[in-house]
Amino acid sequence: MWITIAIIIAIIGGVLKTIQMTLDEELIEEIDKIARRLGITRSAFARNAFRAAIDEIIEKKMEDRHQQGYIKEPVRSGEFGTWESEQVWIEE
Repeated sequence: MWITIAIIIAIIGGVLKTIQMTLDEELIEEIDKIARRLGITRSAFARNAFRAAIDEIIEKKMEDRHQQGYIKEPVRSGEFGTWESEQVWIEE
């Protein structure tokens, strides 16, 4: 069964806006259980989860751009050789 809930989400500028989301009961129960354990509200949990998801997407996009850059312009032989003498490797 789907339940429509209203949660508060922080948006840029610190202004809070109420939105509605539809989530299944099991997910809501799991969110509430974790939020209680963390001592935060459902809304705070959602804000944190959304921020983490956005950060993950941005990081993935940057990694993809980095990878595409090396595909387009591969490292040339000896390109980083100058720095090899500067590296310090600690043996465990």
